[in-house]
Amino acid sequence: MLHRTLIASLLGLALLGCGQQNPRTKVSAALTDGVLLPAYASWQETDRQLAVNAEAFCAGNADLGTARQAFLGAQSAWAGLQPLLVGPLAEGNRAWQIQFWPDKKNLVQRQVEALLKSKPQLSNDDLAKASVVVQGLTAYEYILFDPALDLTQAEQKVRYCPLLQAIGQHQQALAAQIISEWQGKPGMAEQLKAFPNERYADANEAIADLLRVQVTALDGLKKKLGAPMGRQSKGIPQPYQAEAWRSAASLANLGAALANAELLWHGSNRDGIQTLLGDDQADLANRIDAAYQDTRHRLAALDKPLGDLLADEAGRAALNELYDSLNRLHRLQESELAKALDVQIGFNAHDGD
Repeated sequence: MLHRTLIASLLGLALLGCGQQNPRTKVSAALTDGVLLPAYASWQETDRQLAVNAEAFCAGNADLGTARQAFLGAQSAWAGLQPLLVGPLAEGNRAWQIQFWPDKKNLVQRQVEALLKSKPQLSNDDLAKASVVVQGLTAYEYILFDPALDLTQAEQKVRYCPLLQAIGQHQQALAAQIISEWQGKPGMAEQLKAFPNERYADANEAIADLLRVQVTALDGLKKKLGAPMGRQSKGIPQPYQAEAWRSAASLANLGAALANAELLWHGSNRDGIQTLLGDDQADLANRIDAAYQDTRHRLAALDKPLGDLLADEAGRAALNELYDSLNRLHRLQESELAKALDVQIGFNAHDGD
């Protein structure tokens, strides 16, 4: 009798749990379907287009302007993934295969030239065996945008096209592999929606992971803005330390990352991390909203590339105001939001830079 009563009680609790989904499970699932998967799918598509365009450009069926636009699309999609780097792409040094930054010693230029000198008929296998420095978008940007190169000249196009094509294929294959690891069974998407699993014991761990990558990304944006501003070099501007100085897309990349960080906060349908704050924490939610708005508006007001802004006093003043705004946004989430959600942020990849 006691045994049957215990079973009935446990069954009742289980049914109650099914009817009242844990709020953190709900948010993790909503962000997976509404934010993470769409962003990763968009990134995969831009890498597919990059590979297709590399073939077309090298075959003479697309011009340099079109090739540059395909690159900028892939770079923007990658920048947008920075606040969403949970799971497969954050593991195994895969991110280094996409972007090499900071490049304080101009290794990209040196290694690209050395590779093509040793492998003038470069193959995909040659690239796979090469350094991550030459496998990703930073090397692609060097070829298309470096002022010392001119791919409208036939001789230079013939020299650099094998590497462009190999990088395009490498990025397409890497993106396809990552997507398969998200959508597989059990894949990353499933692990963010059903608990426990081999990655997360419960939804609390998943939400903590999502918040940590968001905070880490905001800190990373500070580094990407602060390095060329000279924040680490006694105020002396270092324009060549910008992550996309050749394509003049540094601020656009920052905007793409900021937009997805805010989307993780709000959710695609007002179902993001923000909803985990109670009514008694409305002030914190409002201050984070205001911080995002302030940073967005300051970024949108900058009407010149980062390099041009660094060249005059007014531009540097505007960049300093943007940096301070970004810093406030980062600190709000790193300290107050993390505390409110009982999340330990701990060490991140940018600490000690």
